[in-house]
Amino acid sequence: MTRSRQVILVTGASAGLGLAISRRLIEERQRSQFHLVLTARESSLSRFAEKGIGEHEDVWIRPLDVTDAEQRRAVVAEIISEFGGVDILINNAGVAYRSCVEHVTEPERLNQMNINFRSPIELARCVLPAMRSRRRGKIINISSVGGMMAMPTMSVYSASKFALEGASEALYYELKPWNVSVTLIQPGFMRSDSFEKVPYTILSAQASSDCDDPYHEHYFHMERFIAKAMNRAQASPESVATKVFKVIRAKSPPLRVYGSIDAVAFSLLRRTLPRRLYNWVLYRNLPRIGEWGRR
Repeated sequence: MTRSRQVILVTGASAGLGLAISRRLIEERQRSQFHLVLTARESSLSRFAEKGIGEHEDVWIRPLDVTDAEQRRAVVAEIISEFGGVDILINNAGVAYRSCVEHVTEPERLNQMNINFRSPIELARCVLPAMRSRRRGKIINISSVGGMMAMPTMSVYSASKFALEGASEALYYELKPWNVSVTLIQPGFMRSDSFEKVPYTILSAQASSDCDDPYHEHYFHMERFIAKAMNRAQASPESVATKVFKVIRAKSPPLRVYGSIDAVAFSLLRRTLPRRLYNWVLYRNLPRIGEWGRR
């Protein structure tokens, strides 16, 4: 193993977009000389074998709960000991609570922010000293269209992605003097069944199942809207993984990369329409909005 091979650390690598990124990197590793460190929670490690991914001298599989400071330090320390540091960090691990603002308790809100915002920034802090000393490196943070615009019933998710976007943009400027790049990947709707796995908070689960709850129509119509959008989406985890790989190969990647055509469309709307008109257009196009708030 020579240091000429780049070391890529991927979080949340055992499912969804993380799995698609892992597979793409495994396909490319011989040609591109990568050493991969694929991580997931201890309880999810069995998924790698189920998907035909095993350890190899060029592919490590390690347990990592991104919210666990000791595990973050341990994984990075092992990489530094063996290879001198991480060259490319892909912060993919994340979660999305489906809930209106009234239905998120403080512990749930903090957990969402911890996973989607605090943990990737803390992991970046772990790998940055070695990147700065070598004057090269890349941090790729998987964001979302939810980081540029918010949807009802996804408030705390958008809050976490807005926070990640803000910190990443500051980091982009801070690290340029050391030739370390920061890129946000912004996927929109992806064709997958991931919307079925989005967790509810305790209160949002109750409201969603209670036809007499004031917010029931919010959940009922948004769930169906999102399901339809995901099933009809042109983008897939594999197509977004291709965009991630292009950033890996790019000499000077941009701060933001749109992950899907709808992400481009939403960005154009946001940048071209006056803000009040933009908000009105989005509101009027919410599914069955006339039925909301009747209770």
